[in-house]
Amino acid sequence: MANLQSIKQKFGVIGSSPALDHALATAVRVANTDLTVLINGQSGVGKEVFSSIIHSLSARKHNNFIAINCGAIPAGTINSELFGHEKGAFTGASTERKGYFETADTGTIFLDEIAEMPLDTQAFLLRILESGEFFRVGSSKVLKTDVRVIAATNVDLEKRVQSGKFREDLFYRLSTVPIKVPALRERQEDISILFRKFASDFADKYRTSTVRLDEKATLLLENYPWPGNIRELKNLAEQLSVMSEEKIIDAEMLVKLMPKILKRNLPAIHENGDDTGNLQEREILYKLLFDMKNDLNDLKSLVFELINNNDLDVPDIRSLRQLQQGDTSRKSYPAQMADLQNKEHYYNTQSDTDKAPAYNPDAPIIIENPTDRNYDKMEVIEDNLSLEDMEKDMITRALKKHKGRRKDAAAELGISERTLYRKIKFYELD
Repeated sequence: MANLQSIKQKFGVIGSSPALDHALATAVRVANTDLTVLINGQSGVGKEVFSSIIHSLSARKHNNFIAINCGAIPAGTINSELFGHEKGAFTGASTERKGYFETADTGTIFLDEIAEMPLDTQAFLLRILESGEFFRVGSSKVLKTDVRVIAATNVDLEKRVQSGKFREDLFYRLSTVPIKVPALRERQEDISILFRKFASDFADKYRTSTVRLDEKATLLLENYPWPGNIRELKNLAEQLSVMSEEKIIDAEMLVKLMPKILKRNLPAIHENGDDTGNLQEREILYKLLFDMKNDLNDLKSLVFELINNNDLDVPDIRSLRQLQQGDTSRKSYPAQMADLQNKEHYYNTQSDTDKAPAYNPDAPIIIENPTDRNYDKMEVIEDNLSLEDMEKDMITRALKKHKGRRKDAAAELGISERTLYRKIKFYELD
């Protein structure tokens, strides 16, 4: 533990959570080897710091260390950047150029956002990891390099492999030693410490007083999900240092300056990609449910009116009146049980002539001529509970209401006009 503490002080790592200590201990153990390391973690958790720690504690610490963001290099030039090119290899190649792997020979290369690397570049990288050999762009001469590779990603590489966007053999070659850097929401005990550090650094830089949080504001900070991780926390500390007139930040002031701090880390299914269409479809379903609720209330009123106008006998008219009124005064379960027992006692003590006629499920609701029993049986038609059919019906009704004007129909449905056009094509409503 003492060794880890000294490393934290040397590299500016702040925190004492078990997940952070485990990741740091793994980095220390693997540093003296030449094994390839894959660092996993969300954006903003400090993956590059771990790559620097591994290089600084290795035998290569006196040689070059190059950090490369694979997602920031265009696909057309990444091979030239990494492996170099010969003069005239492509338009604009007026001179030969060494690549990063040739420049970092005997040193370390940190490949951030490795998942964004094109497939052809992945094949070249795999050859370097296996044999140390590579070609410059536009050359057939085999070159050698002795480079240790540390890769990092903020996505699930196994899913990328399954989707065919990342080579499986390269994935297993890179993940010889995986290191999982925890997200900030998994280090709640470190949040207040990090905030004080960032606020203190800002105050020292601009020679101002350090802002502090009271107990309730600290609790809000610790329960926020922090999608931007440490970067977002540092931005908040600097924003409060500038915008707050008070140096003691309470919960009310914190919410005023950062309203989204009230957001909670609730479970949710999240996948990379555009899920706007799914959200809009759910909005349509919610609208359907609200319309069904209104229809149900109308049906309650209609039943009560039919019974009242036709002088029909029902077991208890008071329950129907409660239905018409929306049953705003709901009783507790014990009170409802007591009411049922009182009713049962009342009906048991009545004479046969005073009791309400027995309920006959085959009797019609409305009888125009009580003596005429020659009527057809009702046909029970079940409601269509298909979500697709309900969605199709809502779109049809909206288009009919607005006389085919898609823009107005989309606004009525709460979706974009593009989504409406896609669903019209899908349901063949043209």
